[in-house]
Amino acid sequence: MNRIPFIPFPLSTAKNLAQPFYGLGDILSKFFPDFGIKLNQADMDIRPREYIAIAIFSAWVWALMIFILLAFVSFFVTLPPNFIFILSSVSLAIGFLSFFYILLYPTLIVSRKVNNLDKNLLFALRHILIQVKSGVPLYDGLVSVSTGNYGLISEEIGKCTKKISTGTEETGALEELALRNPSLYFRRIIWQLTNSMRCGADLGTTLEHLVESLSNEQKVAIRRYGSQLNPMAMMYMMLGVIIPSLGITFLVILSSFSGIAVTEYMFVGLLAVLIVFQFSFIGIVKSRRPAIEI
Repeated sequence: MNRIPFIPFPLSTAKNLAQPFYGLGDILSKFFPDFGIKLNQADMDIRPREYIAIAIFSAWVWALMIFILLAFVSFFVTLPPNFIFILSSVSLAIGFLSFFYILLYPTLIVSRKVNNLDKNLLFALRHILIQVKSGVPLYDGLVSVSTGNYGLISEEIGKCTKKISTGTEETGALEELALRNPSLYFRRIIWQLTNSMRCGADLGTTLEHLVESLSNEQKVAIRRYGSQLNPMAMMYMMLGVIIPSLGITFLVILSSFSGIAVTEYMFVGLLAVLIVFQFSFIGIVKSRRPAIEI
């Protein structure tokens, strides 16, 4: 991964430019003990202290750029006396926002990776079950899944089969695959497969139980999601329709008695709040949707 949002340079260049901040990055990395695991699961080949140092450097660059840009604008427009304070506050705020966004970016990548893995997991597991039940060795079943259209699962299993083909022990390669991926369901399935292989149990029976268990858990997740939609729809009706309509009516009636002027800016502000609420609500509904492909 050569480019990360809000980092103004390619990752290799940013590593060199951020070296003066490595000491501070080393100190801050102690407050995030599992950050190295997050970077590994996000397929970022970089150490925690280097990544945090790059985040600090990028925040400093953005703050400086915004400060210079706004200072340049100040030569052409008339600004209030406290402009320097406003300029510094805006620059620092943007710098802090970019720092925290870069710091949270691996978590975002891991979340997307989990959704991608969970979405196709049941279908890939059924594919392996059919292969094993037909008398095909597990390795050949994994190769078949790696060439299938199962999204990120095909890519990850493809990496695993390449290691096995170069001489890595099958159980060891599978365990490394489980450690590298953040999906709890995916890791649990791989660990149960490796335990069955070590114990000499029938892989077909193990896979049947895994398919049944995962299928039931996905059904429970769908029912849970459906039960959450009713209160969310009620909240949307209250906050997005009823309260704004009654609020505008109450405000107009109140203005006729109290003399408070209802300007068009109030309606524009209310419209802006409603637009933000609409997008936020869509994001909440989308985030709660289980990662299941139908």
